Amino acid sequence: MRVVALIMAGGRGKRFGGDIEKPMIKLLGKPLIKWVIEATKASRRLSETYVAVTSYNSRTGDEAARSSATTIQTKGLGYHADLRQAVLKLNLTCPVLTTSSDLPLLNGEFLDDIIGKYEESRKSALTVLVPIETCRKYGLCPTSFYEHEGNTYAVSGINMIDGRRILEEQQQEVIICRKPEAIFNINTPKDLESAKNYLLQNRKT
Repeated sequence: MRVVALIMAGGRGKRFGGDIEKPMIKLLGKPLIKWVIEATKASRRLSETYVAVTSYNSRTGDEAARSSATTIQTKGLGYHADLRQAVLKLNLTCPVLTTSSDLPLLNGEFLDDIIGKYEESRKSALTVLVPIETCRKYGLCPTSFYEHEGNTYAVSGINMIDGRRILEEQQQEVIICRKPEAIFNINTPKDLESAKNYLLQNRKT
């Protein structure tokens, strides 16, 4: 089954200050967008990688091209509007794994596992949520939240959808994940420092 990756990379990085594009913020010398692209390329299940950018993310688009990903221009009207626009412009009529560009701990094995869970669910959509207390345990400050079965979770930025039904309300599987791959969503300089410390402490020798 064809499954493609769509990385949403239109963020401006306002919490970091200055004019830097958020996907271009560097972690251990490598832009966040490159960490995520490399994870999708390492997946055995993903056949293609697309990166959604806007008119104010030219450097991000250039970096994506250098990393052999295909860019798609969106209007910058917001995450969900740009996602719909990208899927429609690319005519993606297959399962689409969507992820934000600020998840540097993603890897191919983790993404393959998410795709497997999506297939097992037999639902047209899937979202990955993270317990807020787990984020705080790692020194992270979540900014987006989701209510599920009476509890509030942090949004990981990892989802799957059926591209054929992008304009419909899709039945959704929810996964609660406590793995670092989903937890380290970089929204602030403090998050970036926490990710740096985690990677240095857990780097394979």
